[in-house]
Amino acid sequence: MKSLNLRWPLISLASFLALLMFVVPIYGATVYSFKGAGGKGHSWANYEWLIHQDGFYPALLTSLKLAVLAAILNLLIMVPTMVFLNLKGQRYKPIIDFLCILPLIIPVVSLAIGAQVAMPKILQNTQYELVFFFVIIALPYTYRALETSLQTVALKTLVEASRSLGASWTSTILRVIVPAIRSGITGALFLTFALSIGEYTITSLLHWETFPTWTVVAGQQNILGAIAISVFSFVGAIALLAIIALLPKRNTQRVKVDE
Repeated sequence: MKSLNLRWPLISLASFLALLMFVVPIYGATVYSFKGAGGKGHSWANYEWLIHQDGFYPALLTSLKLAVLAAILNLLIMVPTMVFLNLKGQRYKPIIDFLCILPLIIPVVSLAIGAQVAMPKILQNTQYELVFFFVIIALPYTYRALETSLQTVALKTLVEASRSLGASWTSTILRVIVPAIRSGITGALFLTFALSIGEYTITSLLHWETFPTWTVVAGQQNILGAIAISVFSFVGAIALLAIIALLPKRNTQRVKVDE
């Protein structure tokens, strides 16, 4: 009982400090992003400056497009792979686990330059090569998210029941397994999208202009504008992820109403 009485105050204190360290910088950045000329007053001038900068919309759309493609490709590769590993490929798990950890070990410079040369020529020197790099750097996180979700369901029972009723493997994965591990898929989608839209090092090394690389150049012209860019990026990313998270729930509610 004494240990429980001591544990909750410590957890509450740690949570409060973590929240404080997270909220205070964001609040400060938000306040400064609305500062007027010369740091006096408050206005939307910095955000108006941001959206009227050359290259803002092309860079933002490019990052969104590449992030969406990377998230879709990652799920298309990892979901069937993880299902196979948990059904029939247990002996291959250590190998796949090691391969998915490699992006955390290999320096980004080596990854960017070496992998670019190894890509098909049709992808080299095109912005779509970044999609494959984004998938690679997201592997350690999506692997863990999907693995954790698959461990919480009776995968073999679900597959055997679906197959015994005559469903194909494609139908089994899409209609049975995917709804059962929706939380893991959503987490993998979030992680891939967030990493892709915020990736700077690889895009800079390969000399592509995405939103992160554009913000570095644009932010050097206006200090308060640079803060506005940071706040815009943070709020925009959270808003997009929230929309993605709400879409499956709305679709599920519609299906229930139709039934």
